[in-house]
Amino acid sequence: MNKITTIGLDLAKNVFHVVCCDRYGKVVGRKMLKRSKVLRYFANLHECLIGMEACASAHYWARELGALGHQVKLIPPQYVKPYVRGNKNDYNDALAISEAVTRPEMRVVSVKTTEQQDIQALHRLRERGIQNRTALCNQLRGLLAEYGLILPLGVSVLRRFLPELLEDGENGLSDFFRSLLAESYQQLLELDAHIAFYTQSLMDYSRQNEACQRLQTIPGYGPIVASVFYSMVGNGEAYRRGRGVSAAVGLVPRQHSSGGKDVLLGISKRGDRYLRSLLVHGARSVVGRAANKDDRLSRWINKVRAERGFNKAAVALANKMARIGWAILAHKTVYQAG
Repeated sequence: MNKITTIGLDLAKNVFHVVCCDRYGKVVGRKMLKRSKVLRYFANLHECLIGMEACASAHYWARELGALGHQVKLIPPQYVKPYVRGNKNDYNDALAISEAVTRPEMRVVSVKTTEQQDIQALHRLRERGIQNRTALCNQLRGLLAEYGLILPLGVSVLRRFLPELLEDGENGLSDFFRSLLAESYQQLLELDAHIAFYTQSLMDYSRQNEACQRLQTIPGYGPIVASVFYSMVGNGEAYRRGRGVSAAVGLVPRQHSSGGKDVLLGISKRGDRYLRSLLVHGARSVVGRAANKDDRLSRWINKVRAERGFNKAAVALANKMARIGWAILAHKTVYQAG
């Protein structure tokens, strides 16, 4: 039997499919594994290259297989799709992964540590809490409008006016709807408490993490932006330069060039939308305050704003913030305004 050099692993919840290839790319083995037997199977193999799609649970398996001595690469699913031949099945998917992982120019996803996944989970829970609170506020505002009570936008407006509406006996609300409104108000307070807990946890982590402290020396970076940026980029070793980070976040121009004519469009909006939105919002605050400053960065911001407008200046600064953030993490330094 030929020596196995490359393995394509198709991940699942309970049933995993493996395709083994030799150094010539020839298939030398196929196997279906139950979840409980995956680590035992790879522990009995010599060191080889294992390719997986960057999907749910991929980072966990990458850490576990890497601890066994194997080289693990995570590939974005959209880059695996062109290598799939024939009909859709798990073995064809695993074979496509084994072929894609051997390409020298294939882009891979860096394996997240447990710490990075902890912070990512914290951000996801906080984001979900904010979405639920926004949905609740919009729903309450719409229901109150059916009773002729129009409230301005904003969560703080509901916090202030709901107790007054519950106490006012002449606003036309029925007793039954008042009970529903009181229950919804308690739900709003609970969501506020959950969001406050997640936010405070992020603040505490950013205060204790040395890399996040260095990121916060960059204009536009606060505790929340610094923590989510660190959870994605890590120590920066997965990227060769800062532009790779900004491209992964989707802050570089989308290209549609042909026949030697370069055509650059708007930003690509690829990658993590949550991180991109935080970088843009952080850039907005910097652009808004740059008009009264005379440092090098502010002069560049004011020039771009005068030529392209506020919004494009904010996106351009967000691109620069992503690049500077990579440099801070990769070179273990702090931001120097000069």
